[in-house]
Amino acid sequence: MRAATRRVFILGSTGSIGTSGLDVVRELARRGTPRFEVAGLAASRNGDALSAQASEFHPHAVALVDGDAELSVPAGTRVFRGPRAAVDMLEACARRGDLVLAAMVGAAGIDPVLAAISIGCDIALANKETLVAAGAIVMPAAARAGVRIVPVDSEHNALFQCLKAGDGMQGVRRVVLTASGGPFRAKTLEQMARATPDDALAHPTWRMGPKVTIDSASLMNKALELIEAHWLFGLGADRIDAIVHPQSIVHGFVEYLDGSVLAQLSPPDMRTPIQQAMCDPERLDGPSRKLDFAALRSLDFEPVDHARFPAILLAHEVIRTGGTAGAVLNAANEVAVHAFLARRIGFLDVTAVVRETLRALPTGEVRSVADVSAADRAARAHAASLVGAVHA
Repeated sequence: MRAATRRVFILGSTGSIGTSGLDVVRELARRGTPRFEVAGLAASRNGDALSAQASEFHPHAVALVDGDAELSVPAGTRVFRGPRAAVDMLEACARRGDLVLAAMVGAAGIDPVLAAISIGCDIALANKETLVAAGAIVMPAAARAGVRIVPVDSEHNALFQCLKAGDGMQGVRRVVLTASGGPFRAKTLEQMARATPDDALAHPTWRMGPKVTIDSASLMNKALELIEAHWLFGLGADRIDAIVHPQSIVHGFVEYLDGSVLAQLSPPDMRTPIQQAMCDPERLDGPSRKLDFAALRSLDFEPVDHARFPAILLAHEVIRTGGTAGAVLNAANEVAVHAFLARRIGFLDVTAVVRETLRALPTGEVRSVADVSAADRAARAHAASLVGAVHA
């Protein structure tokens, strides 16, 4: 008997994760195994791309943060605009049991995810900042609402699959996330200090948006993922680590007390973890590339060089510190990456701004979204002052 289609809201639909999610929806339907009805789409500012998506998928509603961008949608499609457009769309149109693919970039994803959880929607989570900054709120809220959070990031999705294949968290010694090493894996500190945004955006294996690509070049993306793994799997800093794996074929390891290790392998194609997260527990033939074992000659691994990539140490520090430290790291990094892309600071300054912001600001408890927002604002202000000092 054919499984029923499920309503899905895609937040960040015009970005790399959102468009890949729509690839999955489109391809499953083309193969005769339709699983999803696109109920809503949300974007930040790309009205043209959102209009094209609405024309193809005919969602019940669309949301666009930019209130002035041109937007054309089919008759009967509701339109929400403004800073809270995604939240307004979900509160008006979503219902318990729907799926939300949360792929908005940065702290902007926190409120929509919390809104979706309060409605009773399951979350396919690609917005790692939601847990980095607000994991202390989001995970308990999901537990109270009885909704699932299934990770979309390839590394967390790998751990999710390995833990399902094993016996959950029973007997787990530690988990290890892999990192490609980005474009600067074999570069010296002196070469990294001279790197331009174009250099940092030339990722060797993944095609992602600019912010995530810069984070990957500094390994800040892996730092964010370590903090996210802490919240997803309830592990302390001493049980979460990262290793460099340039081929991006192995995405994560789970090591058990008896020495056994489970790993998940797949080509570097984000449609694989996106489809797994959206369809779990069902397995279907989809659009992602398949692993060619005949062409697989070697799998290389090397430890992270903390002198060149200190972001990993900052992640462990944030996990140990807890409270608002995650929100501070995330906000300072967003400011620093934006400044680097604008050529206002150098590449190595990005992590330095984050480190100095963490050192300068006190850590408080996270009891509400207001605590996260206050820490976010303070971190952005302090990071901006550091950027100004570098740029002066």
